[in-house]
Amino acid sequence: MPIDFIRRLMCGVVLTLASLAASSHSYKIGSIGIDDPRARPTVAGQQVGGAYMTIVNKGAADRLLSATTAAAAAVQMHTMAMDGDVMTMREVDAVDLSAGQTVEFKPGGFHLMLMGLKAPLKLGDKFAMTLKFEKAGNVEVMVHVEPVAATSGAAAPGSQHSH
Repeated sequence: MPIDFIRRLMCGVVLTLASLAASSHSYKIGSIGIDDPRARPTVAGQQVGGAYMTIVNKGAADRLLSATTAAAAAVQMHTMAMDGDVMTMREVDAVDLSAGQTVEFKPGGFHLMLMGLKAPLKLGDKFAMTLKFEKAGNVEVMVHVEPVAATSGAAAPGSQHSH
């Protein structure tokens, strides 16, 4: 095989691998990994949205202290649980990340509430969000707006929602 062909082939392989890595929506700061940051689309006039991700701690214990984004006036960390047919949601000051722990931010559990949205979140859009960890520090992630399937912890039709 000619050398030029091999060079082109290798360049193609490298570019393909780089493209796949960039599309995985994964971020890392120290021993903390953040996978698949995403938000649900909203409708015009909706002032609140939800954001989700998976955080993997492969090191010593840490804590997620806060999140900020220019897309909303504030970001609150919440936990949600069902008590019979009543869904309760509580704001939390921080989310503990024990050594070796994976924490899923998903519908029906921990999630980020985007308060005072500055514009509707449209399918296919993305926006920057900064996560602040107690020990690892700050990391900026790109949140992709995409459909998020409900989980078993999500509110059942006709159930009540309580803060």
